[in-house]
Amino acid sequence: MDHLDRVAEEFTRQAETFSAYAAVAGGNVIARFQEEIAEVAAGKILDVACGPGAVTATLAEKAESITAFDATPAMLEQARKRCDDAGLRNVSFEQGAAEHMPFGDATFDGAVTRLALHHFVDPKIVLGEIFRVLRPGGLLVIADVVVSEDEKDAALQNAIEIIRDPSHIRMLPLPELNASVEGTGFRIQSGATWDASREFEEWMGIVNDPQRLVPLRTVARALAEAGRDAGMGLSILDDQLVFFHRWVMITARKPE
Repeated sequence: MDHLDRVAEEFTRQAETFSAYAAVAGGNVIARFQEEIAEVAAGKILDVACGPGAVTATLAEKAESITAFDATPAMLEQARKRCDDAGLRNVSFEQGAAEHMPFGDATFDGAVTRLALHHFVDPKIVLGEIFRVLRPGGLLVIADVVVSEDEKDAALQNAIEIIRDPSHIRMLPLPELNASVEGTGFRIQSGATWDASREFEEWMGIVNDPQRLVPLRTVARALAEAGRDAGMGLSILDDQLVFFHRWVMITARKPE
């Protein structure tokens, strides 16, 4: 199966469950987006891999216009409904691959992307496309999850994520993510990391595929009992599996 088809298959099934989660993912991530994009908040904004549009709808409150861009029609429908329900009329919706965006050079003042880079086969290609469609001086704000800098822990966490959701490609350690952003031509202005606690059962519920639950729960519990936390704090608390996702938010500028 082509990877883009796999992404569409996974997120079509997850559309409703992920939409419910999107508004609270990572704690106050949406508020952080508002703060970091503030300099260009009133301009033309692009939300790359917008998913169900939680970030889109919030930024649309101040933007001149915002384009919600995603590969999965079901996700775009969730985003459209969210924006329609909020009475927003400055949002356009575009379907396509982030590796080949249908936008002209220097079209946007700002771009955002959340929980997306680890789903791309080559995130540097996507970052390059974002760089191209931003005007000189434009801002990019990225929010994603990263893995441990320990190679074995990173490989184990990515393996767990792929078993849960095969559209997952690879979460990067923070130094590699920073290098990818800067290697595209952006200049990083700020970065912050924080840990968001998760419960295994809630996390598995989002993928909306009960067949994956039992085997992955068995593997994760065995790892936790053996003291392998996979760099994600995997452990058993009150007989429940818990862990954390390490979030990062990076704000970067395209040079003038």
